[in-house]
Amino acid sequence: MKLSEFKSKLENVAIFNIMLPDETMVPAHFHITEMGLLTKNFIDCGNTIREEKSITFQVWFAGDLEHRLEPSKVFKIIDASQKLIGDQDLELEVEYQMESTIGKFGLEFSNGNFILTPKETTCLASDHCGIPTEKMKVKIGEWKEKTSCCTPESNCC
Repeated sequence: MKLSEFKSKLENVAIFNIMLPDETMVPAHFHITEMGLLTKNFIDCGNTIREEKSITFQVWFAGDLEHRLEPSKVFKIIDASQKLIGDQDLELEVEYQMESTIGKFGLEFSNGNFILTPKETTCLASDHCGIPTEKMKVKIGEWKEKTSCCTPESNCC
């Protein structure tokens, strides 16, 4: 979800709720502790230099159980972040403390709730490193053709 869509959806909700991918809700007393522009400059395994930009915000909660983040306050946070973001309409990335590490999530909207969506890694240069385009087998051993260990040139010994 890009920032413009986030703002559009936020305008139409009375309560700012966030749901985790497992469909549990982030505690209602959460805070947005930071918001900013992430710029990632890197080189992929195909030796291509790349740059990615996204807008990030961090969701956190503590023991202040009466705290509620109203949509109007979120708009104030967004306005304050414009010093860094400018007028860029980039994808949002949400950071949320998981059990043992910070999780990074995308964002969707459904049934009045903002939903954290899992992010996945991938190879950006699969055309350079021989990764097959078909889906890889998931069970160990299925990827290897069945051959008898006793057949000539079976490469098992």
